[in-house]
Amino acid sequence: MENFISLAELSAEGIYEILDLAAELKDEWRRGGNRPLLAGKTLGMILQKPSLRTRVSFEVGMRHLGGEALYLSPQEIKLGERESVADVARVLSRYVDGIMARVFAHSDVEELAAQASVPVINGLSDFGHPCQALSDLFTIREERGTLRGLRLAYVGDGNNVAHSLLFGASLVGMEIWVATPPDYEPQKEVVAKAKGFAQRMGSQVVLTHDPQEAVRGADMIYTDVWASMGQEEGGEERLKVFPPYQVNAQLVAKAGKSPLVMHCLPAHRGEEITDEVMDGPYSIVYTQAENRLHLQKAVLLLLMGGS
Repeated sequence: MENFISLAELSAEGIYEILDLAAELKDEWRRGGNRPLLAGKTLGMILQKPSLRTRVSFEVGMRHLGGEALYLSPQEIKLGERESVADVARVLSRYVDGIMARVFAHSDVEELAAQASVPVINGLSDFGHPCQALSDLFTIREERGTLRGLRLAYVGDGNNVAHSLLFGASLVGMEIWVATPPDYEPQKEVVAKAKGFAQRMGSQVVLTHDPQEAVRGADMIYTDVWASMGQEEGGEERLKVFPPYQVNAQLVAKAGKSPLVMHCLPAHRGEEITDEVMDGPYSIVYTQAENRLHLQKAVLLLLMGGS
């Protein structure tokens, strides 16, 4: 990989290479050891949005690998305002060995990648959250032992996380059902591309407006906030539209089995997911959060020259 911008740019083999390396790094960490594979390397972190998991997991990940991470706040960078995205990319390339960007506009992370001479990682954009989705695949494989042939039900807003899950699941041969209210579906281009991946892998991508249909027979049930950061203006309307898509005990029971319950966090408890489910026996949300650290270490190593 030269950059890590979207899962659609990876192959199934590329995904498994990252997952296998992440498993190796997690096992090494659990045994109390971390090799300084990125000693002397620095990651520049551009964060336009508040962050817990993204900032901490990348910063700690670089420390585990013997490198350093430099946090660049919105006030310091003002990407595209104080100076152009292209100039930020070119200047940072002279200082650091890699750039991670958590931005509002996906076009900004694309331009960073186009203009930088060091690897660029999409830490989140309005189009995708590839680090999260890849970490989710890692977590599912860790819990279930496989990916291919499993059924993932995503219930809620057809947002950036849904986009990345569509790409990731379809690339590895998982069946994915996405249940959203009308007018809140994932982008048509994303769905079309994911269906193409699924066809090649012998799986399927299904969109529905019925959450009960989506979760029936599901091995995993996944949800996210109803209004992502930057969508707060339409929050009142969303609170009227989305309640039938809440992941609660009644919906989970419709799976007909014991599905893993997943959420990328932060969660708005009592809205998209209930306390009973999030804190219940099927929930693996905190394992998902932990695995961001190990998955991203694998991405950092592959991009920034570790071996």
